[in-house]
Amino acid sequence: MIGFTHKAAVLGVLGAVLVGCGQAQPTRTAVERPPAPHVTEKPAGKPPAMAPGPGGLTPVFKRGPQHAAKIVALSFDADMTADEGARAAAGEHFDNPELIALLRRLKVPATVFMTGRWAEEYPDQARSIGTDPLFEIGNHSYSHYAFTTPCYGLPTVGKDAVRTEVQRAFGAIRATGARNVVPYFRFPGGCYDDDTLRALGPEKVTAVQWDVVSGDAFATDADAVAEQVLDGVRSGSLVVMHCTRSAAPVTAEAVRQVVPELRKRGYRFVRVSELIAAG
Repeated sequence: MIGFTHKAAVLGVLGAVLVGCGQAQPTRTAVERPPAPHVTEKPAGKPPAMAPGPGGLTPVFKRGPQHAAKIVALSFDADMTADEGARAAAGEHFDNPELIALLRRLKVPATVFMTGRWAEEYPDQARSIGTDPLFEIGNHSYSHYAFTTPCYGLPTVGKDAVRTEVQRAFGAIRATGARNVVPYFRFPGGCYDDDTLRALGPEKVTAVQWDVVSGDAFATDADAVAEQVLDGVRSGSLVVMHCTRSAAPVTAEAVRQVVPELRKRGYRFVRVSELIAAG
């Protein structure tokens, strides 16, 4: 998987740097507790967005405020590049319905950053996610190609194609019938520069990064992934994980441990839109 492979490998490394967890550490397997009594509803009205930066640059959001209310947002990248259709046709699973079912069962609101190609491959799942008030869908580009170079070996889209990538992805996502689509964009590989932010400006989106990397990409130890998240989360944190079975096979098991433990620590789960609004 051209785009995801490089991004995943790098995210795993970055996770070690960001949260100080350079080696896989065993952790206790948390017992899945009943969901918290409250259920976060979809906030009414237009999702909040940040104001443009100087010179019309697209604003970049990385984490929420560190105030007394302990909130955390889980985000999941639904990655599929434009040229991976043959692999999907051969049986490779770029989706993860078990993960989505688990989030529903635990009543965990979340934001899914979806590529247009993923939405085209799994339209029923995209529509289901995008019509469930528990979730919201952000834009992860159409092709999952890099918007600037170098970016860990990803193919690169030209600056003149930046807006087309975003528009085409939104079009593919909305064509599935998804309604809870927010004006947030996540750069493939997390790679961007001022020129890219300027080129993206007319699309009036907020670029969403993260401050906690789960290290779930290509991981085989769910305990280590859970430990990395739990070590890194602070109030206002935004965690990046993945919604792709073939490349992130232990994500659901890690979430099964992370959610009850963070709730035990007093955290409340929110979507990215709520994290931005909190600021």
